[in-house]
Amino acid sequence: MIELTYFGHSTFLMGVNGKKILFDPFISPNSLAKEVAIDDLRPDYLLVSHGHEDHVADVERIAKNSGAMLVSNFEIVSWFQEKGIRNAHPLNHGGAVNFDFGRVKYVNAIHSSTMPDGASGGNPGGFVVESDAGTFYYAGDTALTYDMKLIADSFAIDFAVLPIGDNFTMGIEDAVKAADFVGTETIVGMHYDTFPYITIDKEAARQIARDAGKELIVLQLGESITL
Repeated sequence: MIELTYFGHSTFLMGVNGKKILFDPFISPNSLAKEVAIDDLRPDYLLVSHGHEDHVADVERIAKNSGAMLVSNFEIVSWFQEKGIRNAHPLNHGGAVNFDFGRVKYVNAIHSSTMPDGASGGNPGGFVVESDAGTFYYAGDTALTYDMKLIADSFAIDFAVLPIGDNFTMGIEDAVKAADFVGTETIVGMHYDTFPYITIDKEAARQIARDAGKELIVLQLGESITL
């Protein structure tokens, strides 16, 4: 089983085989997450999907406080290495690596990726995390793509963390299709409500998922669940 704690936007802390994995930390600039004690977070790993500020804003701060290993694409890792982050592992699309909690594969996403200072963030991606505690897909910011079907060919996905906010990413209708493509019935929603452009009707989204035979989990900020 995998424990998830939601810290707003696309930021999740996952407990996998005794290790803590923090995805796309955007906490201190997020007014919805102002109660989160960011300096108390001590992840073992930081997984970053792409370079936009709403996914990397707190990477440097958390990495230096915790000593967590940064895992992302080559361009993002290189950018943070210039800021003094030395504990890092670069990946690129289609590549995978074994860590002490399980195996991480960097997979395609359709989006854009620019670092906060305008430098290239490389190509955006998502992650498949495979372990004996469970296997999940963290999509990052993406449109619906047929490449997602390749995930179902190689992995038994227990749940998928998918953007549902529309406008900049998939909305719930495409997220339901994405869940079909990767072969799961369980969607954990992300990338919604943080900004006016991505404000959604959460109950309507849940109903769309139910009508498609899926479960949409929309967590409250700070809420933890086990899947």
